[in-house]
Amino acid sequence: MKLNKSNKTLIPQKDPAEKKWWLIDADNLVLGRLATRVANILRGKDKPSYTPFFDNGDFVIVINSNKIKLTGIKEKQKIYYRHSGYMGGLKEISYKRMLNTHPERIIMHAVKGMLPKNKLNRKILKKLKVYPGTEHKHAAQKPEALKI
Repeated sequence: MKLNKSNKTLIPQKDPAEKKWWLIDADNLVLGRLATRVANILRGKDKPSYTPFFDNGDFVIVINSNKIKLTGIKEKQKIYYRHSGYMGGLKEISYKRMLNTHPERIIMHAVKGMLPKNKLNRKILKKLKVYPGTEHKHAAQKPEALKI
């Protein structure tokens, strides 16, 4: 941390050694609760050195994204939308179909909605790694298991 002498504001310094890797198993977890916890870790809100305009968060690996759960009847009603930019280009896909084809996009979409809508969003979202199965390719980073 560096103390700015003009207004006595603590400004964190970039230190890549402080970044930790967390491993979360999404098996039978509720989507919203998982996404909230992941977004807080990615932004660094769980650290005492949290600063809103600074990327101070950790890396997160989510495995078993194909076993995520929703509460209530959202499993039947939830629809994801995207637009191509052309007239009549609105595409929609149901939760069931998204879960079968791209289960990692469900968690990415939920976490992205909980991050700030600016350049920091894209920078922070790159630190989230989501995999549909139990295997991931980040064993060299020695991620610590996080129980939610």
